[in-house]
Amino acid sequence: MKKIAVVVPCYRVKEQILDVLRRMGPEVSSIVCVDDACPEASGKWIESQSKDPRVRVVFHEKNQGVGGALVTGYRSALELDADVVVKIDGDGQMDPKLLGLFAKPILDGKADYTKGNRFSQVRGLEKMPRLRLFGNSVLSLLCKVMSGYWQIMDPTNGYTAVHATALRQLELDRLDRRYFFESDMLYRLSLLRAVVTDIPMAAVYGNEKSSLRIGRVVLEFPWKYFSRLCKRIFYNYFLRDFNLGTLQFTIGVLLMALGGLFGAMHYLQSIQTGIPATSGTVMIAGLPIILGFQSLLAALQFDVTNAPSAPIHPRAFGAYSRPDIDEPMC
Repeated sequence: MKKIAVVVPCYRVKEQILDVLRRMGPEVSSIVCVDDACPEASGKWIESQSKDPRVRVVFHEKNQGVGGALVTGYRSALELDADVVVKIDGDGQMDPKLLGLFAKPILDGKADYTKGNRFSQVRGLEKMPRLRLFGNSVLSLLCKVMSGYWQIMDPTNGYTAVHATALRQLELDRLDRRYFFESDMLYRLSLLRAVVTDIPMAAVYGNEKSSLRIGRVVLEFPWKYFSRLCKRIFYNYFLRDFNLGTLQFTIGVLLMALGGLFGAMHYLQSIQTGIPATSGTVMIAGLPIILGFQSLLAALQFDVTNAPSAPIHPRAFGAYSRPDIDEPMC
């Protein structure tokens, strides 16, 4: 029988955590609660109040963020020989009754990683704060471009499940420790060519306040998205493979660069001499830019259709535990 482990990061969740643990169904074999240096001593509270033999508490001496807590939980779950590891927050916003839906595609060999999608139910979005709705929509678009998982939405959704085989392929030490963790996870799964599937779920909001600040997102996230996009393009289209997308992308960048450089040189020359550029010069500058843009659109279309379709865990990697695919870039 396959083992399902649940990881619960704990930080300021003392009021809700016991109810979350009580709602874990019998399909769960083990529960790892990670006290991320919680000021409310959530871990001690769990140890003193919970009688569930499946519960195991791990403590951090210093706060490491939600990503750091989840990495610790992942390692503990792997030590417990879990087949599927589900992550649920301890604040009560994620219904433990749904975890079977998250584990099923993985257990059926149809996915390596599943995540919640609150955008699948339009009526439920009425409860989502407008600013958060807009922010999640923008982040979804950026994450699609960065990771190549064009079929997913709601990348910041923390209700996730992952197969142990895929989890062992990841270099957990390299994962982002703070609020970019979910997006970084998708990026690194894309390097493994893991299959990711969205699980529809309702948006649930109580009186809790999100710790994620808009300023942090605006200042930190764009560079992280851009840097990982460049790494993914380099790895998937130049280092590991050469394909039609490689050709389209290379031609597009070269044509746009040549056209832009040619046009800029003649524009500066026109300013210095006071003599307008001829229509022929403008056409020579514009045509490569137009053709290059079309080539980049074709490369984008190729990337959309190039999403992973075969899960990696049914075809285990054999004798070695993890292919060193990420080392040159990250």
